[in-house]
Amino acid sequence: MTSRPLCRTTPVAAALLAVTAALTVHQPAHAAADRIRLGSASDVSRSSWNGPAFTMNGAGGVVAASMSRAVDEIRGGSGSIDVVVLAGSAPTSGSKTPECDTVMDLTGVNSCTTWTLTAAADGNNGQVNTDVRNAEFVYFAGGDQCRYAAWKGTALEASVESVVAKGGGSGGGSAGHHINSSVVYDACNGSVTSAEVLANPYDSYISFTTGMFQWAHYGGVINDSHFVTRDRMGRTMAFLARAVKDGLTPGGAAWGVGVEEGGSLFLDRDGKATQYGKDAYVVLADHQPEQAVAGKRLTYSGFKIWRLAPGATFDFKNRPTCGYYLRGVTNGTPDADLYDGTPVTDCGGQGGGGGGLAESEPNDTRATADDATALASPGSITGGMKSTSDRDYFKVTLASGKTATLNCAVPTAYDADVYWLDSSGGTLERSVTDGAGADESLTFTRTASGTGTYYVDVEAYSGSGAAPYTCTLAKG
Repeated sequence: MTSRPLCRTTPVAAALLAVTAALTVHQPAHAAADRIRLGSASDVSRSSWNGPAFTMNGAGGVVAASMSRAVDEIRGGSGSIDVVVLAGSAPTSGSKTPECDTVMDLTGVNSCTTWTLTAAADGNNGQVNTDVRNAEFVYFAGGDQCRYAAWKGTALEASVESVVAKGGGSGGGSAGHHINSSVVYDACNGSVTSAEVLANPYDSYISFTTGMFQWAHYGGVINDSHFVTRDRMGRTMAFLARAVKDGLTPGGAAWGVGVEEGGSLFLDRDGKATQYGKDAYVVLADHQPEQAVAGKRLTYSGFKIWRLAPGATFDFKNRPTCGYYLRGVTNGTPDADLYDGTPVTDCGGQGGGGGGLAESEPNDTRATADDATALASPGSITGGMKSTSDRDYFKVTLASGKTATLNCAVPTAYDADVYWLDSSGGTLERSVTDGAGADESLTFTRTASGTGTYYVDVEAYSGSGAAPYTCTLAKG
């Protein structure tokens, strides 16, 4: 397993890697900058791209399913893209290019270049900025977000913004997740726990960077990572209370997006988010805190919380006013069950996604398929692999010129594959990622006239279990 240090270390000279089916170029391009390129030595040249697209990950590594979707969305289902990984420190063990190793296994990737930048001045390195501007996706690795915040105002900030502006994308994990929100908990004074910040929301270790990246539909957000594992709901609540009181976000409201380790929030160009892997939480503070004073314990009532399980969706462009549960903090003590609750209102078809359809056995053939033709978009279909030979069919329709996007979150109990079939059962698209718990995704565009009938076929490849899979189907 490869890990990046959380604190700045002396730059490590990267060794030349032997990569099967990929060209590797390694060159120390600057005294404090190190470059390793995998894949093609030449960048893709194309006049337009279909993004932007974003991936917000709860841990430092790339989540293949959400990254694959980002690649596909940006390239519009054809051609390939170039990816740049920005890191503030070299890995302490294992591969020198862990993020690019995952990216290069995805369809539609021409190259992946890792830059390790250990000084703020590296944000003005000419070759770094050339590589970034020529790329279609920039991924910020885990580590220390304070190093990334130091690039504010440098050429590198503008270069990343230019990638998004041309229809590319940005993302990252852990520290890289933090830097992609409009208000960044930068940890430049040190890291804080939930207990510490609830006891004093103006703890000297808390510092924010604002005015760096402002992604469309994602304004007023503070990202947090390792969310459940490190019990960070409390500190996100305190950050949001601070943001509202101090006017760091517009409109008297602040939003938190906390992603668990192994989770990834994918955000498309229209502000529609889909959750992959593990859970994420959207937290809203929409009024002034009852008490948020230096040296005193936080009191804040009525945080609105949306829990996004794998496959769930959330509309950041048209943010919902339903589907949340409520939690608060009184004199520094948070309510119980912060990470689970019963929504106080039912969204119906609004906000956090469309309707849902659960499988009804037997649905093992096209003739017995569950009818999903009336499912709202986006909507979810759920089921389970009851045996190692189980197959679940869902009937859907798609109009001419429309594109269907299917993203399936698969539990770790089994390995399931997904197929898009025509009305006769012929395979038009498929997703067959190896491994138990590996998510699956595919897209299909109907080019013929009229409306066609299709089938989603979810098949057990290995293993079985009652744990449900959830597939989110969107048409647009």
